[in-house]
Amino acid sequence: MRTVFWENNQVKMIDQRQLPHAFVVNAYDDYRAVADAIKTMVIRGAPAIGAAAAFGMALAALQSRATDRQTLLDDLDGASKILAASRPTAVNLFWALERMWRAATDERLQAADDVRAALVAEAQRLADEDVAINRRMAEHGATLIRDGDTILHHCNTGALAAVDWGTALGVVFMAHEQGKRVHVLVDETRPRLQGAALTCWELMQRSIPMTLIADNAAGYFLQAGKVNLVLVGADRVAANGDTANKIGTYKLAVVAKENGVPFYPTVPTSTVDLSLPSGSEIPIEMRDAREVTHIRGQMIAPAGVAVANPAFDVTPNRYLSGIITEEGIVRAPFERGLKEAVEKARARVRTFMETPE
Repeated sequence: MRTVFWENNQVKMIDQRQLPHAFVVNAYDDYRAVADAIKTMVIRGAPAIGAAAAFGMALAALQSRATDRQTLLDDLDGASKILAASRPTAVNLFWALERMWRAATDERLQAADDVRAALVAEAQRLADEDVAINRRMAEHGATLIRDGDTILHHCNTGALAAVDWGTALGVVFMAHEQGKRVHVLVDETRPRLQGAALTCWELMQRSIPMTLIADNAAGYFLQAGKVNLVLVGADRVAANGDTANKIGTYKLAVVAKENGVPFYPTVPTSTVDLSLPSGSEIPIEMRDAREVTHIRGQMIAPAGVAVANPAFDVTPNRYLSGIITEEGIVRAPFERGLKEAVEKARARVRTFMETPE
């Protein structure tokens, strides 16, 4: 089953807050509810957020009572703003909304119902492309994994973080399918414990050997020579290769470099933001203090304690061994390599869309 999908004119998504204890699929018939689901992390992971936003726009088109094209576009503009406000860091959200807006404003579509049909089709196309892109990334990334390797992984980047398959964990899945013996050290990933709750669940579903560790234990395993490779995802990559990912990634990259362990983010080119020269310009989402003071509803800190809860940090490009994309592994100088990868990906999409069925 896909993480997010369209069925019976509804957006459906796995409620990741319920895992690993319950498998629940939520259905949404209001784009505002989709925006709230993104904000409250019913769904999370950059590619999955992008797909959810695209389906949210398709839902907004169906919700609108507009009978003419311009009124519908006005309604869609309002919906886009609400969806865009749900998460500020993941660039896939804005990439997907821009793509849906281009589809909606295609001058060949003059009737409101034609725009509606086009948006539903575009959202489904975007979701299908995500699965294909993830498998391409996995094939490139799996070349870095040797038989018997131990891989350290932070947060969750599997099928749950995408439409299906996944990014960094997708690389692990591919290596496993190729018959390579791999072992994954899984950071628990405070404060929301995506590693413990989601990554462990995904790896166990595929019978891939793994060990859950506390975030603070990662340095021990790296220093002891027990890690061959670090794989992570990303929510936004600047033009120079600086990478924003789940909080805790930066210190993991620093310790990996200190101990000579290769460190690779795995990202679709849709996560690359060429408009930002460096990571210092990536907006960092600050989240609710309760994520730090509570675990599964149980308070673990004194009442009234001051809390800072950044959801992401930025890893400077000097700590990266390379960046795995669907167009290959990009290495320094990242400015040139990332630009070339984005251009290749855009050309691939154009060719796909222009090829007659």
